[in-house]
Amino acid sequence: MEAQAHLKYLRISPRKVGIVLDLIRNKPVGLAIGILQHTPKSASWHLLRLLNSAISNAVNVHNMQASKLFVSECFACPGPTLKRVQPVSKGRGHRILKRSSHVTIVLTDFKEEESNGAEDKS
Repeated sequence: MEAQAHLKYLRISPRKVGIVLDLIRNKPVGLAIGILQHTPKSASWHLLRLLNSAISNAVNVHNMQASKLFVSECFACPGPTLKRVQPVSKGRGHRILKRSSHVTIVLTDFKEEESNGAEDKS
């Protein structure tokens, strides 16, 4: 059983969000919350809200225990890009790309992950 949460149209580039997601991947949710609270990146606050939403989905919808959850998957896909123009010398214009992200966090039980690993080894 897995629970997930999505955050769409986040106005931070997927590359910058991915740096923070790499810190919490395959971590228990308690440790992931602590990491996000103490990481000085602009994406941390948004990802903390998304993680709390995924925990809430797991507890309320899927009847999972919050203490046994860990972040099994997390990824950021590129969203739509806003194209803008920056004026430069001699009447020219340079393109500015304002990127956005679609972020997904998937939570899984510890027990389920252990049973899947035992089946794969057989």
